[in-house]
Amino acid sequence: MVGANYLALFLIFLYKWQSCNNQQAKKRLPPSPKKLPVIGNLHQVGPSPHRSLQSLSTKHGPLMLLRFGRVPVLVVSSADAAREIMKNQDSIFSNRPKLAIPNRIFYGSKDVVFAPYGDYWRKMRGICVNQLMSPKRVQSFRSVREQETCLMVENIGRLSDSNSVVNLSDMLALLANDVLCRVALGRKYSNSDKGKEFKNMLTEEVEMLGTFCVGDYIPWLAWIDRVSGLNGKVEKLAKWFDRFLESVLEEHRSIDVGGTSKDFVDILLEIQQENEKDGISTIGDDAIKAILLNMFADGTDTTYSVMEWTMAELLKHPNTMEKLQKEVREAAGNKEEITEDDLEKLHYLKAVFKESLRLHVPVPLLVTRESTQDTKVMGYDVTAGTQVIVNAWSIGRDPLLWKNPEDFNPERFLDNNIDFRGMHFELIPFGAGRRGCPGIAYATVLNELAIAKLVHKFNFDLPDQAKKNDLDVSESAGITAHLKFPLLVVATHYT
Repeated sequence: MVGANYLALFLIFLYKWQSCNNQQAKKRLPPSPKKLPVIGNLHQVGPSPHRSLQSLSTKHGPLMLLRFGRVPVLVVSSADAAREIMKNQDSIFSNRPKLAIPNRIFYGSKDVVFAPYGDYWRKMRGICVNQLMSPKRVQSFRSVREQETCLMVENIGRLSDSNSVVNLSDMLALLANDVLCRVALGRKYSNSDKGKEFKNMLTEEVEMLGTFCVGDYIPWLAWIDRVSGLNGKVEKLAKWFDRFLESVLEEHRSIDVGGTSKDFVDILLEIQQENEKDGISTIGDDAIKAILLNMFADGTDTTYSVMEWTMAELLKHPNTMEKLQKEVREAAGNKEEITEDDLEKLHYLKAVFKESLRLHVPVPLLVTRESTQDTKVMGYDVTAGTQVIVNAWSIGRDPLLWKNPEDFNPERFLDNNIDFRGMHFELIPFGAGRRGCPGIAYATVLNELAIAKLVHKFNFDLPDQAKKNDLDVSESAGITAHLKFPLLVVATHYT
Protein backbone atom coordinates (compact mmCIF):
# COMPACT_ATOMS: atom_id res chain seq x y z
CA MET A 1 0.00 0.00 0.00
CA VAL A 2 2.83 2.38 0.94
CA GLY A 3 4.63 1.51 -2.29
CA ALA A 4 1.49 2.32 -4.29
CA ASN A 5 1.24 5.73 -2.61
CA TYR A 6 4.85 6.54 -3.46
CA LEU A 7 4.25 5.41 -7.04
CA ALA A 8 1.17 7.65 -7.30
CA LEU A 9 3.11 10.64 -5.96
CA PHE A 10 5.93 9.94 -8.40
CA LEU A 11 3.52 9.75 -11.34
CA ILE A 12 1.85 13.04 -10.29
CA PHE A 13 5.26 14.71 -10.03
CA LEU A 14 6.30 13.32 -13.43
CA TYR A 15 3.07 14.54 -15.03
CA LYS A 16 3.46 18.08 -13.60
CA TRP A 17 7.12 18.24 -14.58
CA GLN A 18 6.32 17.13 -18.13
CA SER A 19 3.37 19.54 -18.38
CA CYS A 20 5.58 22.40 -17.24
CA ASN A 21 8.23 21.49 -19.80
CA ASN A 22 5.61 21.25 -22.54
CA GLN A 23 4.29 24.69 -21.67
CA GLN A 24 7.81 26.14 -21.73
CA ALA A 25 8.48 24.45 -25.06
CA LYS A 26 5.44 26.14 -26.58
CA LYS A 27 6.82 29.55 -25.62
CA ARG A 28 9.58 31.36 -27.47
CA LEU A 29 11.75 32.50 -24.60
CA PRO A 30 14.71 34.88 -24.94
CA PRO A 31 18.16 33.26 -25.20
CA SER A 32 19.66 32.12 -21.89
CA PRO A 33 23.05 30.95 -20.67
CA LYS A 34 23.16 27.61 -18.86
CA LYS A 35 22.06 27.78 -15.24
CA LEU A 36 22.80 25.81 -12.10
CA PRO A 37 20.25 24.16 -9.80
CA VAL A 38 18.82 26.39 -7.05
CA ILE A 39 20.92 29.50 -7.80
CA GLY A 40 20.24 29.69 -11.55
CA ASN A 41 22.60 32.24 -13.12
CA LEU A 42 23.59 34.06 -9.93
CA HIS A 43 27.12 32.67 -10.12
CA GLN A 44 27.60 34.57 -13.41
CA VAL A 45 26.94 37.98 -11.86
CA GLY A 46 30.18 39.33 -10.39
CA PRO A 47 31.05 42.35 -8.21
CA SER A 48 30.44 44.66 -11.19
CA PRO A 49 27.11 43.30 -12.52
CA HIS A 50 26.86 45.79 -15.40
CA ARG A 51 30.14 44.48 -16.79
CA SER A 52 29.39 40.78 -16.33
CA LEU A 53 25.91 41.21 -17.83
CA GLN A 54 27.40 43.08 -20.78
CA SER A 55 29.79 40.18 -21.34
CA LEU A 56 26.93 37.67 -21.24
CA SER A 57 24.84 39.76 -23.63
CA THR A 58 27.61 39.71 -26.26
CA LYS A 59 27.17 35.93 -26.36
CA HIS A 60 23.39 35.63 -25.93
CA GLY A 61 22.01 38.83 -27.42
CA PRO A 62 20.56 42.19 -26.36
CA LEU A 63 17.50 40.52 -24.85
CA MET A 64 18.57 37.76 -22.49
CA LEU A 65 16.67 35.70 -19.91
CA LEU A 66 18.44 34.75 -16.70
CA ARG A 67 17.31 33.03 -13.51
CA PHE A 68 18.20 34.52 -10.16
CA GLY A 69 17.16 31.65 -7.92
CA ARG A 70 13.48 31.14 -8.67
CA VAL A 71 12.99 34.57 -10.29
CA PRO A 72 13.11 35.08 -14.09
CA VAL A 73 15.15 38.17 -14.98
CA LEU A 74 15.11 39.80 -18.42
CA VAL A 75 18.34 41.70 -19.20
CA VAL A 76 18.03 44.50 -21.77
CA SER A 77 21.25 45.63 -23.47
CA SER A 78 20.24 47.52 -26.62
CA ALA A 79 18.52 50.82 -27.36
CA ASP A 80 15.79 49.09 -29.38
CA ALA A 81 14.99 46.66 -26.57
CA ALA A 82 15.04 49.51 -24.01
CA ARG A 83 12.60 51.49 -26.16
CA GLU A 84 10.26 48.50 -26.25
CA ILE A 85 10.36 48.16 -22.44
CA MET A 86 10.37 51.84 -21.43
CA LYS A 87 8.18 53.36 -24.13
CA ASN A 88 6.16 50.97 -26.27
CA GLN A 89 5.16 48.73 -23.33
CA ASP A 90 5.95 51.12 -20.51
CA SER A 91 2.69 50.50 -18.63
CA ILE A 92 3.32 46.74 -18.54
CA PHE A 93 6.88 47.18 -17.24
CA SER A 94 6.38 50.06 -14.79
CA ASN A 95 6.01 47.97 -11.67
CA ARG A 96 8.76 47.41 -9.10
CA PRO A 97 9.53 44.04 -7.54
CA LYS A 98 9.15 43.93 -3.77
CA LEU A 99 12.72 43.69 -2.45
CA ALA A 100 13.46 43.29 1.25
CA ILE A 101 16.09 46.02 1.74
CA PRO A 102 14.41 48.99 0.00
CA ASN A 103 11.06 47.84 1.38
CA ARG A 104 12.41 48.18 4.94
CA ILE A 105 14.38 51.39 4.41
CA PHE A 106 11.57 53.20 2.59
CA TYR A 107 8.78 52.40 5.06
CA GLY A 108 7.20 49.54 3.15
CA SER A 109 8.04 51.13 -0.23
CA LYS A 110 6.05 54.29 0.46
CA ASP A 111 8.56 56.29 -1.58
CA VAL A 112 8.56 57.14 -5.30
CA VAL A 113 11.40 54.98 -6.61
CA PHE A 114 10.40 51.60 -5.15
CA ALA A 115 6.64 52.01 -4.70
CA PRO A 116 4.59 49.52 -6.75
CA TYR A 117 2.93 50.90 -9.86
CA GLY A 118 -0.56 52.14 -9.07
CA ASP A 119 -2.60 55.01 -7.66
CA TYR A 120 -0.36 55.60 -4.64
CA TRP A 121 2.75 55.83 -6.81
CA ARG A 122 1.00 58.19 -9.25
CA LYS A 123 0.09 60.49 -6.37
CA MET A 124 3.62 60.51 -4.92
CA ARG A 125 5.25 61.03 -8.30
CA GLY A 126 2.84 63.88 -9.01
CA ILE A 127 3.96 65.55 -5.79
CA CYS A 128 7.63 65.16 -6.74
CA VAL A 129 7.21 66.35 -10.32
CA ASN A 130 4.76 69.20 -9.72
CA GLN A 131 5.68 70.37 -6.23
CA LEU A 132 9.30 69.47 -5.43
CA MET A 133 11.11 69.24 -8.76
CA SER A 134 9.11 71.53 -11.05
CA PRO A 135 11.14 74.01 -13.15
CA LYS A 136 9.81 76.87 -11.03
CA ARG A 137 10.82 75.14 -7.79
CA VAL A 138 14.27 74.22 -9.09
CA GLN A 139 14.79 77.85 -10.14
CA SER A 140 13.70 79.05 -6.69
CA PHE A 141 16.74 77.37 -5.16
CA ARG A 142 19.19 79.13 -7.47
CA SER A 143 20.70 81.22 -4.66
CA VAL A 144 21.42 78.05 -2.66
CA ARG A 145 23.32 76.51 -5.56
CA GLU A 146 25.31 79.65 -6.27
CA GLN A 147 26.20 80.18 -2.61
CA GLU A 148 27.32 76.60 -2.06
CA THR A 149 29.33 76.36 -5.29
CA CYS A 150 31.08 79.64 -4.39
CA LEU A 151 31.86 78.23 -0.96
CA MET A 152 33.36 75.11 -2.57
CA VAL A 153 35.56 77.30 -4.77
CA GLU A 154 36.69 79.29 -1.71
CA ASN A 155 37.60 76.11 0.16
CA ILE A 156 39.61 74.80 -2.77
CA GLY A 157 41.27 78.20 -3.09
CA ARG A 158 42.47 78.08 0.51
CA LEU A 159 43.98 74.65 -0.05
CA SER A 160 45.58 75.93 -3.24
CA ASP A 161 47.16 78.86 -1.36
CA SER A 162 48.73 76.45 1.12
CA ASN A 163 49.93 74.10 -1.67
CA SER A 164 47.78 71.30 -0.25
CA VAL A 165 46.41 68.38 -2.23
CA VAL A 166 42.65 68.69 -2.78
CA ASN A 167 40.38 65.68 -2.28
CA LEU A 168 37.99 66.66 -5.03
CA SER A 169 35.73 63.66 -4.40
CA ASP A 170 35.08 64.87 -0.87
CA MET A 171 34.54 68.45 -2.04
CA LEU A 172 31.94 67.41 -4.61
CA ALA A 173 30.18 65.03 -2.20
CA LEU A 174 30.00 67.81 0.41
CA LEU A 175 28.60 70.22 -2.19
CA ALA A 176 25.85 67.81 -3.28
CA ASN A 177 24.94 67.00 0.32
CA ASP A 178 24.92 70.62 1.55
CA VAL A 179 22.80 71.85 -1.36
CA LEU A 180 20.21 69.12 -0.86
CA CYS A 181 20.17 69.56 2.93
CA ARG A 182 19.36 73.24 2.48
CA VAL A 183 16.80 72.56 -0.25
CA ALA A 184 15.11 69.61 1.46
CA LEU A 185 15.60 70.17 5.18
CA GLY A 186 16.15 73.92 5.39
CA ARG A 187 19.69 73.89 6.74
CA LYS A 188 23.08 72.23 6.47
CA TYR A 189 24.21 69.54 8.87
CA SER A 190 27.78 69.10 7.62
CA ASN A 191 29.43 71.20 10.33
CA SER A 192 28.06 69.14 13.23
CA ASP A 193 28.73 65.66 14.56
CA LYS A 194 25.16 64.76 13.65
CA GLY A 195 25.85 65.92 10.11
CA LYS A 196 28.92 63.72 9.79
CA GLU A 197 26.92 60.77 11.05
CA PHE A 198 24.15 61.64 8.57
CA LYS A 199 26.67 61.63 5.69
CA ASN A 200 28.04 58.25 6.80
CA MET A 201 24.54 56.83 7.05
CA LEU A 202 23.71 58.05 3.54
CA THR A 203 26.80 56.26 2.25
CA GLU A 204 25.70 53.11 4.07
CA GLU A 205 22.18 53.45 2.65
CA VAL A 206 23.48 53.48 -0.92
CA GLU A 207 25.71 50.48 -0.18
CA MET A 208 22.75 48.61 1.31
CA LEU A 209 20.56 49.32 -1.70
CA GLY A 210 23.22 47.67 -3.86
CA THR A 211 23.51 44.61 -1.60
CA PHE A 212 22.20 41.25 -2.78
CA CYS A 213 19.55 39.78 -0.49
CA VAL A 214 19.37 35.99 -0.79
CA GLY A 215 15.79 35.77 0.48
CA ASP A 216 14.49 37.91 -2.40
CA TYR A 217 15.40 35.19 -4.91
CA ILE A 218 15.68 31.95 -2.91
CA PRO A 219 13.07 32.29 -0.13
CA TRP A 220 13.94 29.03 1.65
CA LEU A 221 17.49 30.35 2.11
CA ALA A 222 16.34 33.65 3.63
CA TRP A 223 17.89 32.58 6.94
CA ILE A 224 21.30 33.37 5.40
CA ASP A 225 20.46 37.10 5.44
CA ARG A 226 19.66 36.83 9.12
CA VAL A 227 22.72 34.77 10.08
CA SER A 228 25.07 36.95 8.01
CA GLY A 229 23.93 40.04 9.91
CA LEU A 230 22.46 41.73 6.83
CA ASN A 231 18.95 41.97 8.28
CA GLY A 232 20.33 43.49 11.47
CA LYS A 233 22.33 46.11 9.59
CA VAL A 234 19.31 47.12 7.52
CA GLU A 235 17.14 47.36 10.64
CA LYS A 236 19.71 49.51 12.45
CA LEU A 237 20.03 51.82 9.43
CA ALA A 238 16.27 52.18 9.00
CA LYS A 239 15.77 53.00 12.69
CA TRP A 240 18.54 55.64 12.63
CA PHE A 241 17.01 57.41 9.64
CA ASP A 242 13.56 57.23 11.21
CA ARG A 243 14.78 58.93 14.40
CA PHE A 244 16.64 61.59 12.43
CA LEU A 245 13.76 62.40 10.07
CA GLU A 246 11.23 62.33 12.90
CA SER A 247 13.25 65.06 14.64
CA VAL A 248 13.33 67.06 11.39
CA LEU A 249 9.53 66.87 11.06
CA GLU A 250 9.02 67.91 14.68
CA GLU A 251 11.37 70.84 14.23
CA HIS A 252 9.53 72.03 11.12
CA ARG A 253 6.11 71.67 12.75
CA SER A 254 7.22 73.92 15.59
CA ILE A 255 8.20 76.76 13.22
CA ASP A 256 5.72 78.86 11.25
CA VAL A 257 7.24 79.31 7.81
CA GLY A 258 6.02 82.30 5.83
CA GLY A 259 6.86 83.74 2.43
CA THR A 260 8.40 81.67 -0.32
CA SER A 261 11.52 80.34 1.45
CA LYS A 262 10.05 76.88 1.92
CA ASP A 263 12.08 73.69 1.83
CA PHE A 264 10.83 70.24 0.82
CA VAL A 265 9.74 69.36 4.35
CA ASP A 266 7.60 72.52 4.58
CA ILE A 267 6.00 71.75 1.22
CA LEU A 268 5.30 68.11 2.11
CA LEU A 269 3.78 69.06 5.46
CA GLU A 270 1.49 71.55 3.71
CA ILE A 271 0.41 68.87 1.24
CA GLN A 272 -0.20 66.52 4.17
CA GLN A 273 -2.55 69.05 5.79
CA GLU A 274 -4.35 69.72 2.51
CA ASN A 275 -5.03 65.97 2.16
CA GLU A 276 -6.35 65.65 5.71
CA LYS A 277 -9.86 64.45 6.37
CA ASP A 278 -11.36 63.78 9.80
CA GLY A 279 -7.94 64.29 11.38
CA ILE A 280 -6.25 61.66 9.17
CA SER A 281 -4.17 62.50 6.11
CA THR A 282 -3.84 60.28 3.06
CA ILE A 283 -0.17 61.25 3.09
CA GLY A 284 1.30 60.06 6.37
CA ASP A 285 4.61 60.89 8.03
CA ASP A 286 6.11 57.65 6.74
CA ALA A 287 5.41 58.71 3.15
CA ILE A 288 7.09 62.08 3.75
CA LYS A 289 10.14 60.44 5.30
CA ALA A 290 10.34 57.89 2.50
CA ILE A 291 10.28 60.62 -0.17
CA LEU A 292 13.00 62.58 1.67
CA LEU A 293 15.19 59.47 1.77
CA ASN A 294 14.65 59.08 -1.98
CA MET A 295 15.80 62.64 -2.51
CA PHE A 296 19.02 62.09 -0.61
CA ALA A 297 19.83 58.74 -2.22
CA ASP A 298 19.25 60.21 -5.69
CA GLY A 299 20.15 63.86 -5.14
CA THR A 300 23.48 63.46 -3.39
CA ASP A 301 25.13 60.16 -4.29
CA THR A 302 24.32 60.06 -8.00
CA THR A 303 24.80 63.82 -8.42
CA TYR A 304 28.31 63.93 -7.04
CA SER A 305 29.15 60.70 -8.90
CA VAL A 306 28.49 62.50 -12.21
CA MET A 307 30.66 65.47 -11.22
CA GLU A 308 33.44 63.20 -9.95
CA TRP A 309 33.61 61.16 -13.16
CA THR A 310 33.46 64.30 -15.29
CA MET A 311 36.46 65.83 -13.53
CA ALA A 312 38.35 62.52 -13.74
CA GLU A 313 37.81 62.36 -17.50
CA LEU A 314 38.87 66.00 -17.92
CA LEU A 315 42.09 65.29 -16.01
CA LYS A 316 42.78 62.28 -18.21
CA HIS A 317 42.13 64.35 -21.33
CA PRO A 318 43.94 67.70 -20.93
CA ASN A 319 43.04 68.88 -24.45
CA THR A 320 39.35 68.53 -23.58
CA MET A 321 39.96 70.32 -20.29
CA GLU A 322 41.67 73.23 -22.10
CA LYS A 323 38.87 73.49 -24.63
CA LEU A 324 36.26 73.58 -21.88
CA GLN A 325 38.23 76.13 -19.86
CA LYS A 326 38.49 78.36 -22.90
CA GLU A 327 34.71 78.23 -23.49
CA VAL A 328 33.86 78.96 -19.85
CA ARG A 329 36.42 81.73 -19.45
CA GLU A 330 35.32 83.46 -22.63
CA ALA A 331 31.70 83.27 -21.49
CA ALA A 332 32.65 84.80 -18.14
CA GLY A 333 34.57 87.63 -19.78
CA ASN A 334 35.46 90.23 -17.17
CA LYS A 335 32.95 88.91 -14.67
CA GLU A 336 34.23 87.58 -11.37
CA GLU A 337 31.86 84.61 -11.37
CA ILE A 338 30.13 82.27 -13.80
CA THR A 339 26.40 82.20 -13.03
CA GLU A 340 23.47 80.08 -14.08
CA ASP A 341 22.59 82.71 -16.69
CA ASP A 342 25.75 81.69 -18.56
CA LEU A 343 25.05 77.96 -18.71
CA GLU A 344 22.88 78.03 -21.84
CA LYS A 345 25.81 79.46 -23.81
CA LEU A 346 28.20 76.68 -22.76
CA HIS A 347 27.57 74.13 -25.52
CA TYR A 348 30.84 72.30 -25.08
CA LEU A 349 30.18 71.93 -21.34
CA LYS A 350 26.86 70.23 -22.16
CA ALA A 351 28.64 67.93 -24.62
CA VAL A 352 31.20 67.05 -21.93
CA PHE A 353 28.42 66.09 -19.54
CA LYS A 354 26.62 63.98 -22.12
CA GLU A 355 29.83 62.11 -22.86
CA SER A 356 30.51 61.63 -19.16
CA LEU A 357 26.99 60.27 -18.64
CA ARG A 358 27.35 57.97 -21.64
CA LEU A 359 30.49 56.35 -20.24
CA HIS A 360 29.65 56.56 -16.55
CA VAL A 361 25.97 56.00 -15.91
CA PRO A 362 25.42 56.87 -12.21
CA VAL A 363 23.26 53.77 -11.65
CA PRO A 364 24.52 51.46 -14.43
CA LEU A 365 21.60 49.00 -14.26
CA LEU A 366 19.00 51.67 -13.44
CA VAL A 367 16.33 50.42 -11.00
CA THR A 368 14.81 46.99 -11.60
CA ARG A 369 11.37 46.86 -13.18
CA GLU A 370 8.80 44.06 -13.16
CA SER A 371 6.24 42.94 -15.74
CA THR A 372 2.61 42.90 -14.65
CA GLN A 373 1.24 40.60 -17.38
CA ASP A 374 2.33 38.13 -20.02
CA THR A 375 3.54 39.87 -23.16
CA LYS A 376 5.85 39.62 -26.15
CA VAL A 377 9.03 41.67 -26.48
CA MET A 378 10.78 41.68 -29.86
CA GLY A 379 9.17 38.35 -30.70
CA TYR A 380 9.99 36.66 -27.38
CA ASP A 381 7.53 35.60 -24.68
CA VAL A 382 7.91 37.34 -21.33
CA THR A 383 5.77 36.13 -18.43
CA ALA A 384 4.13 38.23 -15.71
CA GLY A 385 6.37 38.70 -12.68
CA THR A 386 9.57 38.78 -14.70
CA GLN A 387 12.09 41.26 -13.34
CA VAL A 388 13.68 43.54 -15.94
CA ILE A 389 17.19 44.95 -15.76
CA VAL A 390 18.07 47.66 -18.29
CA ASN A 391 21.84 47.83 -18.67
CA ALA A 392 22.13 51.53 -19.49
CA TRP A 393 25.91 51.31 -19.04
CA SER A 394 26.17 48.67 -21.76
CA ILE A 395 23.89 50.63 -24.11
CA GLY A 396 26.11 53.68 -23.69
CA ARG A 397 29.08 51.62 -24.90
CA ASP A 398 27.34 49.75 -27.70
CA PRO A 399 29.65 49.77 -30.77
CA LEU A 400 26.57 49.56 -33.01
CA LEU A 401 25.46 52.94 -31.67
CA TRP A 402 28.71 54.74 -30.92
CA LYS A 403 31.94 55.10 -32.89
CA ASN A 404 34.94 54.17 -30.71
CA PRO A 405 32.60 53.73 -27.73
CA GLU A 406 35.35 53.40 -25.11
CA ASP A 407 36.88 56.79 -26.01
CA PHE A 408 35.97 59.97 -24.13
CA ASN A 409 35.03 62.28 -26.99
CA PRO A 410 32.55 65.11 -26.24
CA GLU A 411 32.74 66.28 -29.84
CA ARG A 412 30.44 63.42 -30.83
CA PHE A 413 27.56 65.39 -29.25
CA LEU A 414 28.20 68.72 -30.96
CA ASP A 415 26.55 67.77 -34.24
CA ASN A 416 23.49 65.84 -33.03
CA ASN A 417 20.50 66.41 -30.77
CA ILE A 418 20.83 63.28 -28.64
CA ASP A 419 19.89 64.10 -25.05
CA PHE A 420 19.69 62.20 -21.76
CA ARG A 421 16.15 63.12 -20.69
CA GLY A 422 14.51 59.87 -21.76
CA MET A 423 13.65 60.55 -25.41
CA HIS A 424 16.76 58.98 -26.98
CA PHE A 425 17.22 55.39 -25.85
CA GLU A 426 20.87 55.21 -26.79
CA LEU A 427 21.52 57.53 -23.83
CA ILE A 428 19.35 56.82 -20.77
CA PRO A 429 21.43 57.46 -17.64
CA PHE A 430 18.32 58.62 -15.76
CA GLY A 431 15.93 56.03 -17.19
CA ALA A 432 12.87 56.85 -19.29
CA GLY A 433 9.11 56.58 -19.34
CA ARG A 434 6.90 56.60 -16.27
CA ARG A 435 9.76 55.47 -14.05
CA GLY A 436 12.29 57.99 -15.33
CA CYS A 437 14.04 60.12 -12.73
CA PRO A 438 11.95 63.23 -11.87
CA GLY A 439 15.02 65.15 -10.65
CA ILE A 440 16.94 65.51 -13.93
CA ALA A 441 16.58 69.31 -14.05
CA TYR A 442 17.72 69.66 -10.44
CA ALA A 443 20.82 67.50 -10.98
CA THR A 444 21.74 68.98 -14.36
CA VAL A 445 21.90 72.61 -13.31
CA LEU A 446 23.97 71.83 -10.18
CA ASN A 447 26.37 69.63 -12.14
CA GLU A 448 26.90 72.20 -14.87
CA LEU A 449 27.30 75.13 -12.48
CA ALA A 450 29.79 73.31 -10.25
CA ILE A 451 32.04 72.12 -13.09
CA ALA A 452 31.87 75.50 -14.85
CA LYS A 453 33.01 77.27 -11.67
CA LEU A 454 35.83 74.80 -11.11
CA VAL A 455 37.32 75.11 -14.59
CA HIS A 456 36.74 78.87 -14.59
CA LYS A 457 38.70 79.46 -11.38
CA PHE A 458 41.42 76.80 -11.43
CA ASN A 459 43.88 74.83 -13.46
CA PHE A 460 44.21 71.21 -12.29
CA ASP A 461 47.02 68.68 -12.19
CA LEU A 462 47.60 65.35 -10.52
CA PRO A 463 49.72 65.25 -7.34
CA ASP A 464 53.47 64.54 -7.46
CA GLN A 465 53.60 65.38 -11.17
CA ALA A 466 51.78 62.17 -12.01
CA LYS A 467 50.86 61.64 -15.64
CA LYS A 468 47.28 61.48 -16.88
CA ASN A 469 47.61 57.75 -17.54
CA ASP A 470 48.48 57.21 -13.87
CA LEU A 471 45.00 58.26 -12.77
CA ASP A 472 43.20 55.18 -11.48
CA VAL A 473 39.62 55.21 -12.76
CA SER A 474 38.57 51.85 -11.33
CA GLU A 475 34.95 51.61 -10.23
CA SER A 476 33.69 50.91 -6.75
CA ALA A 477 31.09 48.22 -6.12
CA GLY A 478 27.50 49.18 -5.31
CA ILE A 479 24.28 50.42 -6.89
CA THR A 480 26.05 53.71 -7.80
CA ALA A 481 29.32 53.50 -9.72
CA HIS A 482 31.85 55.81 -8.07
CA LEU A 483 35.57 56.07 -8.50
CA LYS A 484 37.11 53.35 -6.36
CA PHE A 485 39.71 55.77 -5.01
CA PRO A 486 39.25 59.47 -4.13
CA LEU A 487 40.07 61.97 -6.87
CA LEU A 488 43.12 63.86 -5.54
CA VAL A 489 44.26 66.96 -7.45
CA VAL A 490 46.50 69.99 -7.23
CA ALA A 491 44.55 73.18 -7.97
CA THR A 492 46.19 76.45 -8.99
CA HIS A 493 44.40 79.77 -9.37
CA TYR A 494 43.75 80.91 -12.93
CA THR A 495 44.93 84.45 -13.46
